Amino acid sequence: MHFLTQSVKFKKLIDYISGIDRVDIKSFDLNLLRVLDALLQEGSTVKAGERIGLSQPAVSSALGRLRFALKDELFLRKGQGLEPTDFARSLAIPVRQKLEDIEALLLGPRNFDAAKANITFRLTGSDFFAEMLLPEMAKRLAQQAPGIKVQFLGLVPYSYLEAMERFDIDIALVPTLPMKSWVQQSELIVCPFKVIARKNNQKLRMAGLAAGDSVPLELYCALRHVLFSSDGNLTTFSDDALAQTGHKRDVVMSMPFFSGVHRAVAESDLVALVPEQLASRLAPKLGLVLYDPPIEIQPVQLSMIWHRRSNATPAHRWIRQMIIDIMNRAKLNSE
Repeated sequence: MHFLTQSVKFKKLIDYISGIDRVDIKSFDLNLLRVLDALLQEGSTVKAGERIGLSQPAVSSALGRLRFALKDELFLRKGQGLEPTDFARSLAIPVRQKLEDIEALLLGPRNFDAAKANITFRLTGSDFFAEMLLPEMAKRLAQQAPGIKVQFLGLVPYSYLEAMERFDIDIALVPTLPMKSWVQQSELIVCPFKVIARKNNQKLRMAGLAAGDSVPLELYCALRHVLFSSDGNLTTFSDDALAQTGHKRDVVMSMPFFSGVHRAVAESDLVALVPEQLASRLAPKLGLVLYDPPIEIQPVQLSMIWHRRSNATPAHRWIRQMIIDIMNRAKLNSE
């Protein structure tokens, strides 16, 4: 049951919690909203305290004050954690958004010091970015911002926008698609595709193909394929392109991890169609050979998306720029 929506202004939030039988806003400590936000995010007094730099007793004390001020139990004990009441849950999005608005208002870009920041960012994307982005990001964070943490979550198809609206993720790394009006998008890298196979793939060796050759169409369709699919499909857009020629390939396996696709190819006679940049990086480590596909496959544009409420947030701008810089470097290295 939602009493407030994400678009409610801060004044309306305050009016709401200071309504009849709620609280006198003149005596309400607005610092308690930080505690409420942390409890809603973490579901634990211990973890909430770690998030905002307070002890567990201090968080428990603040929760007691919140319960008294708002005249609601707010959280119920559930196992080792806390479960929010309907009223507390209804405050989650507006409280988080308004705290970010206040941060953006009070902290200009010049005042953001990454070296002193203590922030956690939640990113989501395929493991393409686990290879192409995260190693360099880990290196830079260690050097420039040791207090900043990154949680990289597996991409759940069709739900990452809802997760972003709920503040569960900060940035999604996804193929460029038409998006909702509140989504901001920055293009990162264009990915052409290559066919990968292990060096001693029997059928390719018998066909006399060398690295970089185009795999003949009939042979391509006769080979056994493994494909990347985040939702378990056995076909992708490349199969649609193949179908237009009246052909169909033999897909025998799919998995939601590019790393698994590459390893399956390295240890069998399976082949796969994968992004060129990733294949080029992993091929020397796994003993893979890259070939051209038999038909033209439209490259995929990958983008970074975020909620426009975070456009001016200094820390968010900082991490977005780091992602752009790293992916630009990856793009240059692949050219």
